[in-house]
Amino acid sequence: MLGADRVTTALHGAVLLVTAVFVFMIVRLPWHGDMGVHAATIERLRHDLVNPGNPMVDSPTESPYYSPWTVFLALFAKATDLDTFDVLRCGAVLGLTALLSGVWHFTRTLTRHRAAPPLAALCLFFLWGREILVWSGFLGFTSLSLNVSYPSTFATGLGFHFLALLHKALIRNTASWAAYPGLGALWAVMMLSHQFSGVVFTFGALGLVASLRTWPTGAVWLRFGVGLAVGVVLLAAWPYYSFFGLFGAGGLEEIHEDLYSRSLLRFTLIPIGVFALAVRLRRHRRDPLVIWFLLGLLTVGVGAALGKWSLGRAEPAVVIPAQIAAALCAVEGGRRLFRAAFGALLATALAVGVWGQKDALGFVFREDALPSAVTRDAVQAKTSYAWLTSYTAYGDVFMTGEWTAQKVPGYGGYTVIAGYPDFFLPDEKQRRTDTERYFARDTPRDERLAILHKYHVTWVLQWRDEGGLSGKDPALRFVKKGPNAQSLYRVVG
Repeated sequence: MLGADRVTTALHGAVLLVTAVFVFMIVRLPWHGDMGVHAATIERLRHDLVNPGNPMVDSPTESPYYSPWTVFLALFAKATDLDTFDVLRCGAVLGLTALLSGVWHFTRTLTRHRAAPPLAALCLFFLWGREILVWSGFLGFTSLSLNVSYPSTFATGLGFHFLALLHKALIRNTASWAAYPGLGALWAVMMLSHQFSGVVFTFGALGLVASLRTWPTGAVWLRFGVGLAVGVVLLAAWPYYSFFGLFGAGGLEEIHEDLYSRSLLRFTLIPIGVFALAVRLRRHRRDPLVIWFLLGLLTVGVGAALGKWSLGRAEPAVVIPAQIAAALCAVEGGRRLFRAAFGALLATALAVGVWGQKDALGFVFREDALPSAVTRDAVQAKTSYAWLTSYTAYGDVFMTGEWTAQKVPGYGGYTVIAGYPDFFLPDEKQRRTDTERYFARDTPRDERLAILHKYHVTWVLQWRDEGGLSGKDPALRFVKKGPNAQSLYRVVG
């Protein structure tokens, strides 16, 4: 018993250490991935909460990035007058809190063992593979270090709480009538905040319902139907974008094809969790984690068979139940000798997983502060574009390349090209074509000027060898060379 207490204390200490590392990452807030569009979304909402328009380009279109989470952060920004990136830091703290507390809450509905919640959290962070997969909604340590402030982290934390409350309502049958509309509202907020994570945890909810040993009475089904109806109404009534319009959005397949590549390297350690699921299946033929896993596996498999690569976003529905099952198997997986052997295997796998994700420490420490074994592939924080705000005004339009277009809107500017795929932007392809033509070497000067005037461009931000108008062209006036050697030009002609 004393040894078990020491293991539990060590696991809580390990989670505390990982949390501290996340806090250091939040302080630095590394600029990678989709940070720009989330910062831009807050910028638009804090300037116009009713009609914010497109977050990236100057167009009055709706956007799924205007979620309950970003609206809340925008209201917080307006109330506190904090800088947008400080608001994102606060959001990261809240998102991480929601995630860790959600994992604890859900795991405690499956077991009362005190070691299970911290071990489940460690499995979610480190039980992955040799190659890192960085996507919103994927909970690997490196992935989460980049998207901890994103709506996906908040939605995932909410999803764990949702499953825990649903478990108490349906399996323990302890919920009142009022609890079911609350569950429906919680489900709608999760779906609106990050649709892919919403689907993943909807699978988890279906697993809980299908695992019931005693089929619910008609009264319980009626309550469940009321909750579902409340959720659907809230989805339909959300004013910032058409949730059900997302089902007709195209262009999702190409950007998600990478999810199906190098799976053996990315999920090397997951078979340990699959084995744990098999152990649970022997005990209960309708185990909720097993059903959750199978629903995710079926969806991902259909995506592979039909070339519907966007279905790969259901991969967390395969990974998460396997990871949680591994944690549960280590603490209550049968005889003491079996638990000890499986626990040793899981500890070894987690150690391998920790080493495999060491590169994320580059977000916390300077490269010269890390051992060479870590710095070899460490990822450092990108250069900030805050310097632009000393010369530009909110709402100015920039002509710049795609990579820079992902950053500039986070500081209040618009760009000609949408830095991220935007399925609600009708002229997205034309904007991309015009940007490519502006920077092409053989484009005539008159055509370049016409493109600048077409989009009411105020600034050109480019590298010296990027193409476009010469810095000596009379239509441009040099203003500043940034810290990453990009030059800022004012359009004067």
